[in-house]
Amino acid sequence: MSSQMKMPLVEVKNLKKYFPLANKKILHAVDGVSFNVYEHETLGLVGESGCGKSTVGNLLVGLLSPDGGEISIQGDDLWEGNRLDRKKYCRVIQMIFQDPYTALNPEKTVKEILSEAYLVHGMKKGPEIDAKIAELIEMTGIEEYVLSKYPHELDGGKRQLVGIARALSLDAKFIICDEPVSALDVSIQATIINLLVDLQKKAGLAYLFISHDLSVVRHISNRIAVMYLGQIVELTGSETIFKNTLHPYSIALLSAVPKLDFDNESKRIVLEGDVPSPVDLKPGCRFAPRCWMAQDICTCKDPELLEVEPEHWVACHFASQSRQEMLRHV
Repeated sequence: MSSQMKMPLVEVKNLKKYFPLANKKILHAVDGVSFNVYEHETLGLVGESGCGKSTVGNLLVGLLSPDGGEISIQGDDLWEGNRLDRKKYCRVIQMIFQDPYTALNPEKTVKEILSEAYLVHGMKKGPEIDAKIAELIEMTGIEEYVLSKYPHELDGGKRQLVGIARALSLDAKFIICDEPVSALDVSIQATIINLLVDLQKKAGLAYLFISHDLSVVRHISNRIAVMYLGQIVELTGSETIFKNTLHPYSIALLSAVPKLDFDNESKRIVLEGDVPSPVDLKPGCRFAPRCWMAQDICTCKDPELLEVEPEHWVACHFASQSRQEMLRHV
């Protein structure tokens, strides 16, 4: 079924987050981001470090308050007048953090960490909590002996399993995965990714999967959104974005992905020019100073994120040109 025909589980409209700096300057961390996430779907969010990916995740989970825009789940606006019903929010949206060591309380055992959500929300008591924890460790493959351990006594993979189990404790249907495998050994990454895929099928979860690793994102995502300096510049299906990329930044980003089969388009595109500062940004396309397609219009008019073909949105004044035409200019 087309995503246009389905009701989104999570809807984000024109989300903004600005940070005030000295001398009345403003850092535009997230600047007008919009997307939907549907039930049982994984939306990958990719881009360079500093583009605003993790800030989007922190806004969605309620760790930061937005400066503009709307966040709703199944039509219910969870931010009302810049106030958040924290308990209600946590039962709907949870997060798996990048660094499982700093994300877990070092003074609590794993059992205490997994029990905390039930105690705070008054949902389970005594034997009920034990039964629920038993379900969590069975779902995530955590050995029972781990329950008595402290985070520092575990390796990175087991700590991340605890983080995943904690995110599942309140039966939330939308999980934000913020670089969940980037801090882990390569040998453990596949285990965690496969577990997330299995849990999605069993529990009917939807994910926002934030990562800089395009190979991982392609494996787990149904759709992919590409961010650059606080804005989404391309959004489409995971296979489409690899086969028919239409934004110059996305093309350059994907050209850096290692390939086993080399064709005429497989050459690495090295971007020139300076990355604009996210502080007090000027009008125009933010990628223009580094773009080989840039013309006068790019430096004075912001491109809109438009649907240039079914289920394929691009923010570029030259999005109507084909990928092949764009590559001829490189």
